[in-house]
Amino acid sequence: MESFNSSLRFDRRMWKADIHGSQAYVKALERAHILTSSERTTLVDGLDLVAKEWETDVFVSLPSDEDIHTANERRLGELVGPVAGKLHTGRSRNDQVATDMRLWLREEGKRLVGYVRELVGAAVERAEREVDVIMPGYTHLQRAQPIRWSHLLLSYAWSWRADAERLEQLLKRMNQLPLGSGALAGNPFNVDRHFLSTELGFDSPVPNSLLGVSDRDFVAEILFWTSLTMVHLSKFSEDLIVYGTSEFGFVTLADAYSTGSSLMPQKKNPDSLELIRGKTGRTFGDLAGFMMTLKGLPSTYNKDLQEDKEPMFDAVDTVAACLQIATGTLSTLTIHPERMEASLSNDMLATDVAEYLVRKGVPFRETHHIAGRAVRLAESRTVEMSALSVADLKTLHPLFDEDAVQIWDYRASIDRRCAVGGTAKETVLEQVEALRGWLKA
Repeated sequence: MESFNSSLRFDRRMWKADIHGSQAYVKALERAHILTSSERTTLVDGLDLVAKEWETDVFVSLPSDEDIHTANERRLGELVGPVAGKLHTGRSRNDQVATDMRLWLREEGKRLVGYVRELVGAAVERAEREVDVIMPGYTHLQRAQPIRWSHLLLSYAWSWRADAERLEQLLKRMNQLPLGSGALAGNPFNVDRHFLSTELGFDSPVPNSLLGVSDRDFVAEILFWTSLTMVHLSKFSEDLIVYGTSEFGFVTLADAYSTGSSLMPQKKNPDSLELIRGKTGRTFGDLAGFMMTLKGLPSTYNKDLQEDKEPMFDAVDTVAACLQIATGTLSTLTIHPERMEASLSNDMLATDVAEYLVRKGVPFRETHHIAGRAVRLAESRTVEMSALSVADLKTLHPLFDEDAVQIWDYRASIDRRCAVGGTAKETVLEQVEALRGWLKA
């Protein structure tokens, strides 16, 4: 049972948060006249020594150390003596662990925001540099309309920006202090929780002690955040995996982010992207498993909540690694503009045929059918639509004129999509500037 009950093997990574929280609590106990000034100094300095052991990897845990809290307090007692027994006055591991987790996640969250911003920056830099590269845009994995490669990159960047903003909102929302809630009913020594909040960088105390020891909404939120962010990374990865196949040939991954086959020497596999795609399911599992843990719990603290840490740690580690790999992959891949442009075909301009007549006053519903007839006419002759003469087009509608040949210009088609958010060069560069402004803020 001792081994089954222990969590030190995974919660040891919160050692810094645990010591930081304990040092703040020591100061609060002095303010509440539970500790003398000398005792406060002894405990704070002793906790510094414990931290030094963790930093230098010389901390020795014992089988009796159930978790990071008992391990640190046990070692503190060995270093400073019986006064260490005063540290836990009025404090429970229930409010202690809830505080440690928020402290740990707050710092990890800041790191994750940084990784997301680096990924957005990589996409923006490429989008600006390669703004003149055009390619097929796809719906249902079928060629649809011509777009700029940069427009595709920026579609990822906007999703990632939203990921960063969601995480910042989550970190703000969870920045309330549980410490001082005790086991569940509150602290009996009137410790100054507002002082503790300020000391530990929280915005305010959790306003209800029952909630303080049991609330794990922030864990559920970070698990959802990692899952959604991984969905965005998975879509990005899947696109590049497809675009890197011989059938497409739009991109080539750098050797650092791909591997060869153990059997087939001609193979170059996109392992970096496939692992990102695969690990997306892992973060979903972390979320689903934890939600099942939460859903049957009664109020306040229950030991089931020991199961909150491993999925949180795993999901955060997974998304942190994937964000960095995605940035490296995107920054170093090679694109093949000639293959992208060669994949364009006249049928992708069928909508432009309809829009040509719209500009001459024909209702769109009518022009849509006319454009469909133009597609079928070209197919019946096994030719590109651009091979249809003006006379051929006039058989479909009399308003086709000599300027209809301009329909078959891919770049002109792209730059007609000039409404805000469109794929025209001017609007793509506007997106670049907007994202650059966000990155600088």
